[in-house]
Amino acid sequence: MPAGNQRRRPRLRLSLTAAAALLGLLLSSCSVLAPEQPSVSSADPSTVGEVPADLLTFYGQTVTWTSCSGGFQCAEVSVPMNYAAPKKEAINLSVIRLPASGKRQGAMLINPGGPGGSGVDMVKNGASSYFSAKLRGAYDVVGFDPRGVQRSAPVKCLNDAQMDSARQEEFNTNSPAGIAAVEAEAKRQSKLCQQNSGPSLPYLDTVSSARDMDILRAVVGDTKLNYMGFSYGTKLGATYAGLFPSRVGRLSLDGAMDPSLNIDQVSMGQAVGFENALRAWAAECLSSNECPVSGTVDEAMAQIRELNDVYTATPQQTPEGRVVTGTEFTGAIAFGMYSTDLWAPLTGALKQAFAGDASGMLMLADFSADRDSDGKYNSNTAAAFTAINCLDYPMNSDLTHMREQAELLKKAAPTFGDLLSYSGMSCKYWPFPATGAPAPITAAGAGPILVVGTTGDPATPYTWAEALAKQLDSGVLVTWKGQGHTAYGRANACLTSVVDDYFVDGKVPNAGTRC
Repeated sequence: MPAGNQRRRPRLRLSLTAAAALLGLLLSSCSVLAPEQPSVSSADPSTVGEVPADLLTFYGQTVTWTSCSGGFQCAEVSVPMNYAAPKKEAINLSVIRLPASGKRQGAMLINPGGPGGSGVDMVKNGASSYFSAKLRGAYDVVGFDPRGVQRSAPVKCLNDAQMDSARQEEFNTNSPAGIAAVEAEAKRQSKLCQQNSGPSLPYLDTVSSARDMDILRAVVGDTKLNYMGFSYGTKLGATYAGLFPSRVGRLSLDGAMDPSLNIDQVSMGQAVGFENALRAWAAECLSSNECPVSGTVDEAMAQIRELNDVYTATPQQTPEGRVVTGTEFTGAIAFGMYSTDLWAPLTGALKQAFAGDASGMLMLADFSADRDSDGKYNSNTAAAFTAINCLDYPMNSDLTHMREQAELLKKAAPTFGDLLSYSGMSCKYWPFPATGAPAPITAAGAGPILVVGTTGDPATPYTWAEALAKQLDSGVLVTWKGQGHTAYGRANACLTSVVDDYFVDGKVPNAGTRC
């Protein structure tokens, strides 16, 4: 790519445990069971704790759990739309649980990341294969769609055809015309989000979602919250711990975010993280006979960027008539960095691409966007990602600042820098101002909290796990030496045992434990 040819690209999603779930690697077969009688539960007053009087109806609500096949139970839980005026309007959160198969110790809430990842989908599609038998024996595994996500007052912006079109947009941000086009598109999408979403759009921030989790804690019958969060889910979990330290039970924050970082620092960390991950892929690829690149790691990286230039200059058409742009090409490569299970599919797709066939890269790009082969997008992750981040992070949309940041990103990460540039533009015309601000979280008074970091994590760099463990007064850092995003459910037996023993047996590992 010619130096200085900056293009606005969609921000990478700090997401889902991550790509493996989208590829179906976590899916387990679910048999349809005979319908069960609904079960009704209300929070025991002893589990609620001290809460403001105007929230008592939410904490003490009666919830009906109905069978939703495969041994799962589903429910809707009411929470205030606006915690500053809780009696005015409520929204419903979609919740699913897999009851403990053994002697029940409580419930464990999970969040897969994003922001915008569906906890309902993660539990429904992967609970039996993702979480160990030991963990499932002791805990109800409870997934929920946070406010704004999928089934819980979802953000709605673009329809399927508009999503296809938006994904193929490319902008030259070096020219006044290109900047004008970026701004026009940002304004158009922000307006569509406001038009198509409900009244909850101003209230989808992480603090509100963390407060929702305390209501969920009471509803599932626990005096303290047990929780496993991945990627963005670590920010959600840490936020909860900061708000309710005395109600922290056993928390695992896996693929940790550093809540003290601003959006420019997040972008830089990710850009470098993905660059390093691609270098690790290249090193392994070059040791095989099927590698589509050659020479040294530096030469292999240059070859990939040269092919990206081709896609940028002339989007490549697939046999089915769709095209792959330079943005989608780079996004597909980034998607392949989320798990070493995706390295082989990425190698195959790049081999096709170097031979003139863009089909494999399109497949990866579609998986990343959660698009089916029939053109249907199966989640609202992209829309929720924007809505939540625009509320959580003050964005600097000053053009001079964004250009300076883009140059720094490009220098630090020549392959992925462009993909993370000009992020401030996505929120410039957002209809509601940010309510959050980066700040360290200490959660003074909370019990021991596991912070799990993967040394080769591209989306949430290992240094972020180190930082969060230091910020939390009771943070305990556990390290997995590996590649890919997050650890539990795909790492080694050592890591699984450490986390399981903490949840089930209450065994807190030594700080600095490495697996």
